[in-house]
Amino acid sequence: MPEPGTVTPEDCYADACEQVAEQRRSDALGLEAAAQELGTDPLLMALDDLKAQKEAVDARIRQLLAFGREFHGSRPYGLEELARHAGYSPSGVRTAYSDAEIRQVAAQIGREPNRPRRDIAGSAR
Repeated sequence: MPEPGTVTPEDCYADACEQVAEQRRSDALGLEAAAQELGTDPLLMALDDLKAQKEAVDARIRQLLAFGREFHGSRPYGLEELARHAGYSPSGVRTAYSDAEIRQVAAQIGREPNRPRRDIAGSAR
């Protein structure tokens, strides 16, 4: 529900609360109908859906970190800056993405990384 004072104009607060309540009722009915149709628990179905969304967001974050470190301009983004914005530690940014994400980004933007990764360059010798 919206907090009092967060709806502008203030005289629309009751309407906003009613809209939220109606959306909740609609969502609950939709989950119940889907559960009956599919024979699954609506709570577990909602959790599965959110888990899939979270996994997709995590994958996108890893791709963006790979882009920022491996493909961006003449200088990569710094570990500290990326860590601050992605909710990682600097060492976590360094290990968050792998060759798979680098290949995905390369395919998406149609070019190779700006510099070879140290672990790739070392294994090529």
